[in-house]
Order: sequence, then C-alpha cells, then structure tokens
Amino acid sequence: MHVSVALQLQDQLVAWRRDFHQFAEPGWTEFRTTSAIITVLRDLGWDTVYGPELHDADARLGVPGADVLGAERERAVSQGADPELVEAMGDGFTGVLGVLETGRPGPVVCFRFDIDSNDLVELADDSHRPFLEGFTSVNEGAMHGCGHDGHAAIGLGLATTLTKLQDELGGTVKIIFQPAEEGVRGAHSIVAAGWFDDVDLFVATHLMANGEKGAIVTGADGYLASTKFDVTFTGVGSHAGGDPEKGKNALLAAASATLNLHAIPRHSAGASRINVGTFHAGEGRNVVPRTATLRVETRGESSEINEFMFDRAQDVIAGAATMYGVEYEVTVVGKADQESPSPELLPNIRDSFLGVHGVSAISDTSGIGGSEDATAMMKRVKERGGLATYVQIGMDTSWGHHTERFDVDEDMLAVGVEAETKIALGAGEFLAGR
Repeated sequence: MHVSVALQLQDQLVAWRRDFHQFAEPGWTEFRTTSAIITVLRDLGWDTVYGPELHDADARLGVPGADVLGAERERAVSQGADPELVEAMGDGFTGVLGVLETGRPGPVVCFRFDIDSNDLVELADDSHRPFLEGFTSVNEGAMHGCGHDGHAAIGLGLATTLTKLQDELGGTVKIIFQPAEEGVRGAHSIVAAGWFDDVDLFVATHLMANGEKGAIVTGADGYLASTKFDVTFTGVGSHAGGDPEKGKNALLAAASATLNLHAIPRHSAGASRINVGTFHAGEGRNVVPRTATLRVETRGESSEINEFMFDRAQDVIAGAATMYGVEYEVTVVGKADQESPSPELLPNIRDSFLGVHGVSAISDTSGIGGSEDATAMMKRVKERGGLATYVQIGMDTSWGHHTERFDVDEDMLAVGVEAETKIALGAGEFLAGR
C-alpha cells in the first residue's frame, strides 16, 4: 500500500517540482514558495508554523536588505502568492514547519527539506530540459541549481502520504521546509527558536547529481564546517593625481588581505579551505579608493580546523587594515559545524530504502567536500539524546550542482517519498527497541 501511495503521486510530485523551479527564489526571499507549501499543508490538515514564530530573529544570518525583501514580496504576490501569508512573513521570515499530531503515543520524528534557489542564470537552450519543456526560472538571476525544488516536492509528497496513512502513525511528525540553505544561513534561527528541542529522530535529505541513479547513502558524512563572512574596508578618498598622500587606500588593503588570506597555512589535522569569492572596490581611475568589500569563506574537516582558519583570517584582515591605515568590519553571514550521522540509526534507514522501486544500491557513508547547515539541526537533536542522519539520493544527471545546466532526475522524487514514509511509520518501533 505504501508503495502505491508514493508512486501514484508521481505526476503531482513532478508538477510541484516544476512549479518551484519556474518560480525560483533565493534565500530569505522564498515568499511564493513558502506560500504554496503552506497552502498544500493546510489543505492536508497539517498545523503550520511560519513567519517570525518559526525563527529566532537574532539568530538569522545573511538576510538581504529591506529594499530587496520589499521587491521580492511584491514579485511573489504578482506570481500568485497569498498576500496575507506574504505579509505574515514580514522581512524575510520565510520557510514553514508542518506538524501532524496523531494524538497517540510515540516519538517526534522530523524531516528537513530546503527550498531556496541559487544565484544563477539558467541556460536558455533546447539542450536544457527545463527550457525545452517550458519551466525555466522566470526570475532573473535565480535558478534551482541544487535540487531544492525537488526537495520541496518530496516534502509535500511525504506530507500527503502520511496524511493518508496517519491511522498507522503514532506520536508527532514534523516537516521543516527550510529557507536559505545556500550560504548555510537558514537552519540556525529555526534551531534557536526551539523547534528541535523535542525531536527524537531527524532525517535531512538531498538529491545528488552525477552519481548512480538510485544509489542511496544512509548517512552522508564529510560535510565541512564553514564560516561565510563579508569584509568591508573603509579608507579615505582623494584625488589620485592632485593629492594622493591624503588618501587611505581601501583597495590596496583588500588586495593585500586577499593575497595573504590564500597564504594561510593549511592545517595538519585535516582538510582546510579558504576562498575569497568576490572583490569590489573603487569609484574611478583617478580616485584613491575609499571602500572595498570581500566575500570570503573558510572551511575545515572539523569545527576546530574551521575555527583555526577563521581566526587566522581575522588576523590577516586586521593586519592589512593596519598596514594601509583603514578601518574594517567583518560580518558573519553564514556558518556550519561538522556533524556526523548517528551510527545506530543507519541500519533503520537502510531497511527503509530496501525494496523501494528505483533504488539500485545502498551505502552508509560518503565523502562530500561541501558544507550543510542541516548539521545544526543534527547537532541539536543529538545533544538531547535523539538520533539524526543525512540521506542522499543518487541521480543520473549530465551536469553537477550549482551549474546553469543542472536538472533534477524526477524519477527519484517518489523514491524519497516512499522510503521516508517507511521511516516515519517505523520510527516508534525502532526507537522503542534501542
């Protein structure tokens, strides 16, 4: 019965995914996406938590300015979002928590699906299926290039199947549709608001490109701890020919910092990374630059290694500012810890994927190299004695994540729904037997 319920949703899963893809929205601006998800959850009879109630406002990271948020709210309404829901989301309090209370004893089981898009210009070419079939992003500079449109569809499919099978459930099911995963920004404020303080079993999910179709990883490990930060150097402008000695050159400070950030020694205890991704400075060729900005990230195989890289980066930035007599400010706009899946949970996840139509192989671990803020959710669940993991679902795709050609293998959507339905249904018995 569970198989048929999931597979019967295939057309609806594809429709949801393509709708989210066409109306891609970057982090903290997912107003239309959130509105659509709330509408489906309410129709299913789920309780919904959204807006400022979902977040600890002080714990949000990397939120766009008021002008961006205002324009995105207007666009979302023009594209069909419920105006009242958009208003309730205010200044970027996007995302939604769906809650199904069974009224029967049992654990609190939580699933997380991210919903934000990337800052990408999608390929407009017949070789790209979304373009050929008419569902490329209509929002300039925003594209679902990582599969979060598929994740949101899986989450709604899971809510639909569990509604139909709720007589077989005990306890409480939570589904988090998380904003702003890109830049590892959106999880922290939801965790800080306390929504994971009662969770006994937690599963995050990601569709993975360029892999074996149907290959499942029950406990993806190796996500790097990371800190994303912006640096602003502020100097003094002057005429570059008439009185250059009166200037304090912010561009040179930023250039010195850029070179020396990349010269920070790597850590012997494990992988470490640093990257200056953008550098903007100056106003004209005959003006000593008075401002410069960098967008930087550090990463580490452990949280301690990442902290080492971030601390050294701040030393370098301070030194560059002193060298050129300018002021500076460092603003953290995203962060992620390293957190490993609970080993004792993985056999249960493996059993849930066994026999699922479309699954070709199952393994328990994989190396990643990227970073994920779902680790903040995993960490909180484990801190209070719960179990947590991160599941990957392999897709056969021609292009990788964060590219203008990325596309989701839609056959894998039902795989996620079916297996995670089984996880929810079996959670009570599994946890009781620990």
